[in-house]
Amino acid sequence: MFKPLPVAIGLRYLRAKRRNGFISFISLASILGIAIGVTALITTLAVMSGFQREIRDRLLQMAAHATVSAEGATMLGWEQAVEEAVRDARVAGAAPYVERPSMINGNSSEPQPAFLQGVLPAHERNVSVIGEKMVQGSLEDLQPGSFNIVLGRELALWLGVQVGDKVIVTTDFQTTPMGGVPQLKRYTVSGIFEAGHQQFDKGLAVANMHDVQRVLRLGEGVTGVRLRLHDMNLAWDVARELALRLQGPYRVSDWSQENANMFRALRLEKTMIAILLSLIIAMGAFNLVSSQVMLVTDKQSDIAILRTLGLTPRGVMQVFVVQGTLIGVFGTVLGVLGGVLLTLNLEHILRAIEKTFGVVLIPPDVYYITGLPTELDSTDVTIIALVALAMALVATIYPAWRAARTAPAEALRYE
Repeated sequence: MFKPLPVAIGLRYLRAKRRNGFISFISLASILGIAIGVTALITTLAVMSGFQREIRDRLLQMAAHATVSAEGATMLGWEQAVEEAVRDARVAGAAPYVERPSMINGNSSEPQPAFLQGVLPAHERNVSVIGEKMVQGSLEDLQPGSFNIVLGRELALWLGVQVGDKVIVTTDFQTTPMGGVPQLKRYTVSGIFEAGHQQFDKGLAVANMHDVQRVLRLGEGVTGVRLRLHDMNLAWDVARELALRLQGPYRVSDWSQENANMFRALRLEKTMIAILLSLIIAMGAFNLVSSQVMLVTDKQSDIAILRTLGLTPRGVMQVFVVQGTLIGVFGTVLGVLGGVLLTLNLEHILRAIEKTFGVVLIPPDVYYITGLPTELDSTDVTIIALVALAMALVATIYPAWRAARTAPAEALRYE
Protein backbone atom coordinates (compact mmCIF):
# COMPACT_ATOMS: atom_id res chain seq x y z
CA MET A 1 0.00 0.00 0.00
CA PHE A 2 3.06 2.26 0.43
CA LYS A 3 4.39 1.61 -3.09
CA PRO A 4 3.72 4.00 -5.99
CA LEU A 5 0.68 2.94 -8.00
CA PRO A 6 2.56 1.95 -11.23
CA VAL A 7 4.98 -0.20 -9.21
CA ALA A 8 2.14 -1.88 -7.29
CA ILE A 9 0.22 -2.69 -10.46
CA GLY A 10 3.36 -3.91 -12.23
CA LEU A 11 4.15 -6.27 -9.34
CA ARG A 12 0.54 -7.53 -9.30
CA TYR A 13 0.66 -8.28 -13.04
CA LEU A 14 3.88 -10.20 -12.40
CA ARG A 15 2.38 -12.33 -9.63
CA ALA A 16 -1.14 -12.84 -10.94
CA LYS A 17 -2.15 -15.81 -13.06
CA ARG A 18 -2.85 -14.64 -16.55
CA ARG A 19 -5.78 -15.90 -18.54
CA ASN A 20 -3.45 -16.59 -21.46
CA GLY A 21 -0.99 -19.23 -20.36
CA PHE A 22 1.12 -18.73 -23.47
CA ILE A 23 2.09 -15.27 -22.24
CA SER A 24 3.35 -16.79 -19.00
CA PHE A 25 5.37 -19.32 -20.96
CA ILE A 26 7.03 -16.60 -23.06
CA SER A 27 7.82 -14.58 -19.93
CA LEU A 28 9.42 -17.64 -18.37
CA ALA A 29 11.35 -18.23 -21.59
CA SER A 30 12.56 -14.63 -21.43
CA ILE A 31 13.85 -15.11 -17.88
CA LEU A 32 15.56 -18.39 -18.80
CA GLY A 33 17.01 -16.89 -21.99
CA ILE A 34 18.58 -14.00 -20.12
CA ALA A 35 19.79 -16.33 -17.33
CA ILE A 36 21.36 -18.81 -19.75
CA GLY A 37 23.03 -16.01 -21.70
CA VAL A 38 24.47 -14.42 -18.56
CA THR A 39 25.65 -17.81 -17.24
CA ALA A 40 27.33 -18.73 -20.53
CA LEU A 41 28.99 -15.34 -20.84
CA ILE A 42 30.34 -15.30 -17.27
CA THR A 43 31.68 -18.85 -17.52
CA THR A 44 33.26 -18.37 -20.95
CA LEU A 45 35.00 -15.13 -20.01
CA ALA A 46 36.22 -16.71 -16.76
CA VAL A 47 37.77 -19.59 -18.72
CA MET A 48 39.36 -17.21 -21.24
CA SER A 49 40.73 -15.07 -18.41
CA GLY A 50 42.12 -18.22 -16.82
CA PHE A 51 43.89 -19.24 -20.02
CA GLN A 52 45.28 -15.71 -20.44
CA ARG A 53 46.61 -15.79 -16.89
CA GLU A 54 48.13 -19.23 -17.49
CA ILE A 55 49.84 -18.11 -20.71
CA ARG A 56 51.10 -14.91 -19.08
CA ASP A 57 52.44 -16.72 -16.02
CA ARG A 58 54.22 -19.38 -18.09
CA LEU A 59 55.67 -16.70 -20.32
CA LEU A 60 56.92 -14.57 -17.46
CA GLN A 61 58.45 -17.55 -15.70
CA MET A 62 60.96 -17.79 -18.52
CA ALA A 63 61.12 -14.18 -19.73
CA ALA A 64 62.27 -11.18 -17.78
CA HIS A 65 59.81 -8.51 -16.72
CA ALA A 66 62.01 -5.84 -18.29
CA THR A 67 65.29 -5.50 -20.19
CA VAL A 68 67.82 -2.70 -20.55
CA SER A 69 69.88 -3.41 -23.67
CA ALA A 70 72.55 -1.60 -25.63
CA GLU A 71 71.36 0.50 -28.54
CA GLY A 72 73.18 -0.80 -31.63
CA ALA A 73 76.23 -2.08 -29.71
CA THR A 74 77.19 -4.24 -26.77
CA MET A 75 76.79 -3.15 -23.17
CA LEU A 76 80.05 -2.88 -21.27
CA GLY A 77 80.33 -2.91 -17.53
CA TRP A 78 77.28 -5.06 -16.93
CA GLU A 79 78.40 -5.72 -13.35
CA GLN A 80 77.75 -2.07 -12.50
CA ALA A 81 74.34 -2.24 -14.19
CA VAL A 82 73.37 -5.33 -12.15
CA GLU A 83 74.56 -3.73 -8.91
CA GLU A 84 72.65 -0.55 -9.71
CA ALA A 85 69.51 -2.54 -10.47
CA VAL A 86 69.47 -4.65 -7.29
CA ARG A 87 69.80 -1.50 -5.16
CA ASP A 88 66.23 -0.69 -6.19
CA ALA A 89 63.82 -2.24 -3.68
CA ARG A 90 61.34 -2.91 -6.50
CA VAL A 91 63.80 -5.24 -8.28
CA ALA A 92 63.80 -8.90 -7.24
CA GLY A 93 66.75 -9.90 -9.41
CA ALA A 94 68.96 -8.93 -12.35
CA ALA A 95 71.18 -10.86 -14.73
CA PRO A 96 73.23 -10.16 -17.88
CA TYR A 97 72.56 -11.96 -21.14
CA VAL A 98 73.79 -12.32 -24.70
CA GLU A 99 71.26 -13.15 -27.40
CA ARG A 100 71.55 -13.80 -31.11
CA PRO A 101 69.26 -15.38 -33.71
CA SER A 102 70.79 -18.60 -34.99
CA MET A 103 70.29 -21.75 -37.03
CA ILE A 104 70.93 -25.06 -35.32
CA ASN A 105 71.82 -28.30 -37.11
CA GLY A 106 71.27 -31.61 -35.38
CA ASN A 107 70.68 -35.17 -36.55
CA SER A 108 67.65 -34.20 -38.65
CA SER A 109 68.02 -33.19 -42.28
CA GLU A 110 66.86 -29.59 -41.81
CA PRO A 111 68.28 -26.94 -39.46
CA GLN A 112 65.95 -25.19 -37.05
CA PRO A 113 65.83 -21.46 -36.24
CA ALA A 114 66.20 -20.51 -32.59
CA PHE A 115 67.52 -17.76 -30.38
CA LEU A 116 70.89 -18.58 -28.86
CA GLN A 117 70.98 -17.08 -25.39
CA GLY A 118 74.11 -16.82 -23.32
CA VAL A 119 73.53 -16.74 -19.56
CA LEU A 120 75.39 -17.11 -16.31
CA PRO A 121 73.78 -20.02 -14.38
CA ALA A 122 74.49 -18.37 -11.02
CA HIS A 123 72.67 -15.19 -12.07
CA GLU A 124 69.95 -16.75 -14.25
CA ARG A 125 67.98 -18.11 -11.32
CA ASN A 126 67.37 -14.49 -10.27
CA VAL A 127 65.32 -13.70 -13.39
CA SER A 128 63.85 -16.99 -14.69
CA VAL A 129 62.93 -20.50 -13.59
CA ILE A 130 64.59 -22.32 -16.47
CA GLY A 131 66.67 -24.28 -13.95
CA GLU A 132 63.43 -25.65 -12.45
CA LYS A 133 62.08 -26.58 -15.89
CA MET A 134 64.91 -28.96 -16.75
CA VAL A 135 63.66 -32.45 -17.63
CA GLN A 136 67.16 -33.74 -18.40
CA GLY A 137 70.50 -32.42 -17.24
CA SER A 138 71.12 -29.32 -15.19
CA LEU A 139 71.65 -25.65 -15.93
CA GLU A 140 74.80 -25.84 -13.80
CA ASP A 141 76.40 -27.95 -16.55
CA LEU A 142 76.82 -24.74 -18.58
CA GLN A 143 80.33 -24.07 -17.34
CA PRO A 144 82.73 -21.67 -19.10
CA GLY A 145 84.75 -23.43 -21.78
CA SER A 146 82.51 -26.50 -21.86
CA PHE A 147 80.50 -25.29 -24.87
CA ASN A 148 77.51 -27.15 -23.55
CA ILE A 149 74.03 -26.14 -24.65
CA VAL A 150 70.53 -26.61 -23.25
CA LEU A 151 67.64 -26.97 -25.71
CA GLY A 152 63.90 -26.67 -25.45
CA ARG A 153 62.05 -29.98 -25.60
CA GLU A 154 60.35 -29.37 -28.94
CA LEU A 155 63.53 -27.96 -30.47
CA ALA A 156 65.40 -31.10 -29.44
CA LEU A 157 62.67 -33.28 -30.98
CA TRP A 158 62.80 -31.37 -34.27
CA LEU A 159 66.60 -31.65 -34.33
CA GLY A 160 66.47 -35.34 -33.41
CA VAL A 161 69.02 -34.96 -30.61
CA GLN A 162 69.30 -36.11 -27.03
CA VAL A 163 71.59 -35.32 -24.13
CA GLY A 164 75.16 -36.05 -25.18
CA ASP A 165 74.62 -35.40 -28.90
CA LYS A 166 76.39 -32.66 -30.84
CA VAL A 167 74.73 -29.72 -32.57
CA ILE A 168 76.20 -27.04 -34.83
CA VAL A 169 75.07 -23.49 -34.15
CA THR A 170 75.32 -20.89 -36.90
CA THR A 171 75.20 -17.27 -35.74
CA ASP A 172 76.54 -14.04 -37.21
CA PHE A 173 78.48 -13.72 -40.44
CA GLN A 174 82.12 -12.77 -40.08
CA THR A 175 83.66 -10.46 -42.68
CA THR A 176 86.79 -11.93 -44.33
CA PRO A 177 88.77 -11.15 -47.49
CA MET A 178 86.75 -13.94 -49.10
CA GLY A 179 83.46 -12.34 -48.14
CA GLY A 180 80.95 -13.10 -45.39
CA VAL A 181 81.59 -16.37 -43.58
CA PRO A 182 79.05 -17.71 -41.06
CA GLN A 183 80.29 -18.34 -37.57
CA LEU A 184 79.87 -22.03 -36.79
CA LYS A 185 80.40 -23.69 -33.45
CA ARG A 186 79.83 -27.23 -32.28
CA TYR A 187 78.05 -27.52 -28.93
CA THR A 188 77.26 -30.56 -26.80
CA VAL A 189 73.67 -31.00 -25.67
CA SER A 190 73.88 -31.18 -21.87
CA GLY A 191 70.22 -30.72 -20.98
CA ILE A 192 66.64 -30.33 -22.16
CA PHE A 193 64.00 -28.10 -20.58
CA GLU A 194 60.22 -27.89 -20.95
CA ALA A 195 58.69 -24.50 -20.18
CA GLY A 196 55.15 -25.30 -21.35
CA HIS A 197 55.25 -22.43 -23.86
CA GLN A 198 56.11 -23.01 -27.51
CA GLN A 199 58.00 -19.73 -27.82
CA PHE A 200 60.67 -21.21 -25.54
CA ASP A 201 60.33 -24.96 -26.07
CA LYS A 202 60.67 -24.58 -29.85
CA GLY A 203 62.75 -21.43 -30.21
CA LEU A 204 65.31 -21.16 -27.40
CA ALA A 205 68.78 -22.62 -26.90
CA VAL A 206 70.84 -21.64 -23.83
CA ALA A 207 74.62 -21.74 -23.42
CA ASN A 208 77.14 -20.22 -21.05
CA MET A 209 77.48 -16.48 -21.60
CA HIS A 210 81.30 -16.54 -21.73
CA ASP A 211 81.23 -19.25 -24.41
CA VAL A 212 78.80 -17.22 -26.52
CA GLN A 213 80.89 -14.07 -26.04
CA ARG A 214 83.95 -15.96 -27.21
CA VAL A 215 82.23 -17.31 -30.33
CA LEU A 216 80.75 -13.92 -31.24
CA ARG A 217 83.98 -12.06 -30.35
CA LEU A 218 82.21 -9.68 -28.01
CA GLY A 219 84.93 -9.49 -25.40
CA GLU A 220 83.27 -8.52 -22.11
CA GLY A 221 80.27 -6.98 -23.81
CA VAL A 222 76.72 -8.28 -23.37
CA THR A 223 73.42 -7.64 -25.11
CA GLY A 224 71.89 -6.20 -21.96
CA VAL A 225 70.58 -6.79 -18.47
CA ARG A 226 67.30 -8.51 -17.65
CA LEU A 227 65.21 -7.57 -14.61
CA ARG A 228 62.65 -9.39 -12.51
CA LEU A 229 60.42 -7.23 -10.35
CA HIS A 230 58.20 -7.79 -7.34
CA ASP A 231 55.39 -6.02 -9.23
CA MET A 232 55.56 -6.68 -12.97
CA ASN A 233 53.24 -3.73 -13.68
CA LEU A 234 56.11 -1.39 -12.74
CA ALA A 235 58.48 -2.98 -15.26
CA TRP A 236 58.64 -0.09 -17.72
CA ASP A 237 59.14 2.62 -15.08
CA VAL A 238 61.86 0.70 -13.22
CA ALA A 239 63.77 -0.18 -16.40
CA ARG A 240 63.57 3.40 -17.67
CA GLU A 241 64.89 4.79 -14.38
CA LEU A 242 67.77 2.29 -14.49
CA ALA A 243 68.68 3.31 -18.05
CA LEU A 244 68.71 6.97 -17.02
CA ARG A 245 71.00 6.24 -14.06
CA LEU A 246 73.42 4.31 -16.27
CA GLN A 247 73.66 7.33 -18.59
CA GLY A 248 74.10 5.56 -21.88
CA PRO A 249 72.32 4.96 -25.18
CA TYR A 250 70.16 2.10 -23.95
CA ARG A 251 66.92 0.65 -25.18
CA VAL A 252 64.22 -0.18 -22.63
CA SER A 253 61.46 -2.76 -23.09
CA ASP A 254 59.13 -4.68 -20.82
CA TRP A 255 57.10 -7.88 -20.99
CA SER A 256 53.97 -6.18 -22.34
CA GLN A 257 55.87 -4.61 -25.25
CA GLU A 258 57.85 -7.69 -26.20
CA ASN A 259 54.66 -9.77 -26.38
CA ALA A 260 52.26 -6.99 -27.39
CA ASN A 261 50.84 -8.80 -30.42
CA MET A 262 50.03 -11.94 -28.47
CA PHE A 263 48.30 -10.12 -25.60
CA ARG A 264 46.46 -7.86 -28.04
CA ALA A 265 45.20 -10.93 -29.92
CA LEU A 266 44.04 -12.54 -26.67
CA ARG A 267 42.14 -9.41 -25.65
CA LEU A 268 40.55 -9.14 -29.09
CA GLU A 269 39.50 -12.78 -28.98
CA LYS A 270 37.94 -12.32 -25.54
CA THR A 271 36.08 -9.21 -26.70
CA MET A 272 34.70 -10.85 -29.84
CA ILE A 273 33.49 -13.93 -27.95
CA ALA A 274 31.82 -11.67 -25.38
CA ILE A 275 30.01 -9.82 -28.16
CA LEU A 276 28.89 -13.06 -29.82
CA LEU A 277 27.65 -14.61 -26.58
CA SER A 278 25.78 -11.40 -25.78
CA LEU A 279 23.44 -12.40 -28.60
CA ILE A 280 22.03 -15.07 -26.29
CA ILE A 281 21.06 -12.33 -23.82
CA ALA A 282 19.65 -10.31 -26.71
CA MET A 283 17.52 -13.30 -27.71
CA GLY A 284 16.03 -13.38 -24.21
CA ALA A 285 15.38 -9.65 -24.48
CA PHE A 286 13.51 -10.14 -27.77
CA ASN A 287 11.40 -12.81 -26.08
CA LEU A 288 10.67 -10.20 -23.42
CA VAL A 289 9.42 -7.82 -26.12
CA SER A 290 7.08 -10.52 -27.44
CA SER A 291 5.69 -11.38 -24.01
CA GLN A 292 5.17 -7.72 -23.12
CA VAL A 293 3.40 -6.95 -26.42
CA MET A 294 1.08 -9.92 -25.90
CA LEU A 295 0.44 -8.83 -22.32
CA VAL A 296 -0.44 -5.31 -23.45
CA THR A 297 -2.90 -6.77 -25.97
CA ASP A 298 -4.39 -9.05 -23.31
CA LYS A 299 -4.75 -6.19 -20.80
CA GLN A 300 -6.37 -3.62 -23.12
CA SER A 301 -9.56 -3.40 -21.06
CA ASP A 302 -7.61 -3.16 -17.78
CA ILE A 303 -5.50 -0.36 -19.20
CA ALA A 304 -8.62 1.48 -20.38
CA ILE A 305 -10.23 1.22 -16.93
CA LEU A 306 -7.06 2.52 -15.28
CA ARG A 307 -7.01 5.44 -17.70
CA THR A 308 -10.63 6.32 -16.91
CA LEU A 309 -9.79 6.20 -13.20
CA GLY A 310 -7.15 8.88 -13.74
CA LEU A 311 -3.90 6.99 -14.43
CA THR A 312 -1.83 9.04 -16.87
CA PRO A 313 -0.23 7.61 -20.04
CA ARG A 314 3.12 8.00 -18.29
CA GLY A 315 1.82 5.93 -15.36
CA VAL A 316 0.61 3.20 -17.75
CA MET A 317 4.03 3.14 -19.35
CA GLN A 318 5.67 2.83 -15.94
CA VAL A 319 3.49 -0.20 -15.09
CA PHE A 320 4.88 -2.25 -17.99
CA VAL A 321 8.43 -0.91 -17.61
CA VAL A 322 8.38 -2.10 -13.99
CA GLN A 323 7.12 -5.55 -14.97
CA GLY A 324 9.58 -6.00 -17.84
CA THR A 325 12.50 -4.72 -15.76
CA LEU A 326 11.67 -7.17 -12.97
CA ILE A 327 11.74 -10.03 -15.47
CA GLY A 328 15.18 -8.81 -16.57
CA VAL A 329 16.32 -8.56 -12.95
CA PHE A 330 15.18 -12.12 -12.18
CA GLY A 331 16.93 -13.45 -15.28
CA THR A 332 20.12 -11.53 -14.52
CA VAL A 333 20.27 -12.62 -10.88
CA LEU A 334 19.70 -16.26 -11.83
CA GLY A 335 22.36 -15.95 -14.56
CA VAL A 336 24.95 -14.39 -12.25
CA LEU A 337 24.38 -17.06 -9.59
CA GLY A 338 24.50 -19.81 -12.19
CA GLY A 339 27.63 -18.38 -13.84
CA VAL A 340 29.53 -17.99 -10.58
CA LEU A 341 28.57 -21.47 -9.33
CA LEU A 342 29.38 -23.07 -12.69
CA THR A 343 32.75 -21.34 -12.87
CA LEU A 344 33.72 -22.34 -9.33
CA ASN A 345 32.80 -25.98 -9.98
CA LEU A 346 33.88 -26.22 -13.62
CA GLU A 347 36.99 -28.25 -12.83
CA HIS A 348 34.95 -30.86 -10.93
CA ILE A 349 32.36 -31.00 -13.72
CA LEU A 350 35.13 -31.52 -16.28
CA ARG A 351 36.61 -34.38 -14.25
CA ALA A 352 33.18 -35.98 -13.83
CA ILE A 353 32.54 -35.86 -17.59
CA GLU A 354 35.96 -37.35 -18.35
CA LYS A 355 35.43 -40.12 -15.79
CA THR A 356 31.89 -40.88 -16.95
CA PHE A 357 32.60 -41.07 -20.67
CA GLY A 358 36.21 -42.20 -20.49
CA VAL A 359 37.56 -39.29 -22.54
CA VAL A 360 40.27 -36.66 -22.05
CA LEU A 361 38.82 -33.28 -22.96
CA ILE A 362 42.07 -31.34 -22.47
CA PRO A 363 45.07 -33.57 -23.36
CA PRO A 364 48.13 -32.28 -21.43
CA ASP A 365 50.47 -33.15 -24.30
CA VAL A 366 48.55 -30.76 -26.56
CA TYR A 367 47.66 -27.88 -24.24
CA TYR A 368 50.58 -28.11 -21.75
CA ILE A 369 48.06 -28.03 -18.89
CA THR A 370 46.34 -30.72 -16.86
CA GLY A 371 43.18 -28.81 -15.93
CA LEU A 372 40.85 -26.04 -16.95
CA PRO A 373 42.09 -22.70 -15.56
CA THR A 374 39.46 -20.14 -14.62
CA GLU A 375 39.65 -16.62 -13.25
CA LEU A 376 36.44 -15.02 -12.05
CA ASP A 377 36.79 -11.27 -12.55
CA SER A 378 34.31 -9.18 -10.57
CA THR A 379 34.56 -6.41 -13.18
CA ASP A 380 33.51 -8.79 -15.97
CA VAL A 381 30.59 -10.08 -13.88
CA THR A 382 29.42 -6.54 -13.11
CA ILE A 383 29.62 -5.44 -16.76
CA ILE A 384 27.71 -8.55 -17.92
CA ALA A 385 24.97 -7.96 -15.32
CA LEU A 386 24.64 -4.30 -16.30
CA VAL A 387 24.47 -5.17 -20.02
CA ALA A 388 21.74 -7.75 -19.35
CA LEU A 389 19.73 -5.26 -17.28
CA ALA A 390 20.15 -2.59 -19.95
CA MET A 391 18.92 -4.97 -22.67
CA ALA A 392 15.89 -5.89 -20.57
CA LEU A 393 15.09 -2.23 -19.92
CA VAL A 394 15.37 -1.34 -23.61
CA ALA A 395 13.16 -4.32 -24.49
CA THR A 396 10.32 -2.92 -22.35
CA ILE A 397 10.24 0.52 -23.98
CA TYR A 398 8.19 -0.33 -27.08
CA PRO A 399 5.52 -2.46 -25.32
CA ALA A 400 5.18 0.16 -22.58
CA TRP A 401 4.89 2.96 -25.15
CA ARG A 402 2.24 0.96 -27.01
CA ALA A 403 0.29 0.46 -23.78
CA ALA A 404 0.44 4.19 -23.04
CA ARG A 405 -1.18 4.94 -26.41
CA THR A 406 -4.23 2.79 -25.64
CA ALA A 407 -7.45 4.74 -26.22
CA PRO A 408 -9.96 3.96 -23.40
CA ALA A 409 -13.05 4.43 -25.60
CA GLU A 410 -11.74 2.08 -28.30
CA ALA A 411 -10.65 -0.56 -25.78
CA LEU A 412 -14.01 -0.58 -23.93
CA ARG A 413 -16.26 -0.36 -26.99
CA TYR A 414 -17.04 -4.08 -27.08
CA GLU A 415 -16.82 -4.80 -23.35
